[in-house]
Amino acid sequence: MSMQSRAKSPVCLTIGVDVGDRFSQICVLDGDGEVREEARIRTTPAAFGQWFRSAASALVVLEAGIHSPWISRLITESGHETIVANPRRLRLIYQNDRKSDRVDAESLARVGRLDPRLLCPVKHRGPEAQADLALLRSRDSLIRARTLLINHARGSSKAVGVRLPKCSAKSFHQKVAGRLPEVLADSLSPELETIGRLTAQIRDLDRKIEEMAETKYPEIAALRPVYGVGPVTATTYILTLEDPHRFPRSRAVGCYVGLRPRQADSGDQQPQLHITKAGDEALRSLLVCAAQYILGPHGPDSDLSRNPPLPPP
Repeated sequence: MSMQSRAKSPVCLTIGVDVGDRFSQICVLDGDGEVREEARIRTTPAAFGQWFRSAASALVVLEAGIHSPWISRLITESGHETIVANPRRLRLIYQNDRKSDRVDAESLARVGRLDPRLLCPVKHRGPEAQADLALLRSRDSLIRARTLLINHARGSSKAVGVRLPKCSAKSFHQKVAGRLPEVLADSLSPELETIGRLTAQIRDLDRKIEEMAETKYPEIAALRPVYGVGPVTATTYILTLEDPHRFPRSRAVGCYVGLRPRQADSGDQQPQLHITKAGDEALRSLLVCAAQYILGPHGPDSDLSRNPPLPPP
């Protein structure tokens, strides 16, 4: 079927899109649930824009993934209703013993046609929030790289009988410079130089994040008085939630970031389970670190710090 005839069709359509890194599979269902068209297009803005701008208005379903933010925005701008499905809730797709791009695209379309609520839709943040959050993600990547190099330097030194002195990560390259094992000096010196550059880049990103928080997100000021919450945690929290009004109550945010316990009740059995770990991993990690700081030796004296909650068995 040509794009021209598809664009003029009055039939209510549901489109499933199985997004791949290079190519994406499309399945179009008509109002009776019959496969009306299938297509395979490149996963590029040009290819998606050309196909969906020529398609009749439809409900489009795709799974959340690395490409889904820009794809969902492009499809919506092309005049379609777009649903981004939570892949963790689509067991009938990821546990299917007959998986293929065509089957997955059709399955997405059929579930969306049946009841979109079964897809547990996710809401992507806007492009500005996505760009600002990338600054925080870059900082996290640099910290992980620095930690990897520091651990390697300490481990390599222990292997030859030398224990490097304890110090903070930001001062490691200075405190350890003259105490490297002589036999490893040639191999570890470049690592120390890299650690120093990473520390300088992390410091620069910290300054940029602080400036961004003060100029673009004044609501962060309401979070900063909380003990243990710094600019990185507060900014990540604001950018991840983006629109707080979509949560019916404040306690729902804990569920959103995966801090509520799992539930597997059956009859009279109500086992105490660990948290779901759903939602944004970076924000959850920062919130847990802030809580540990509050409950630790540096936190303020309180009933919570004197009687911390017990973990589930």
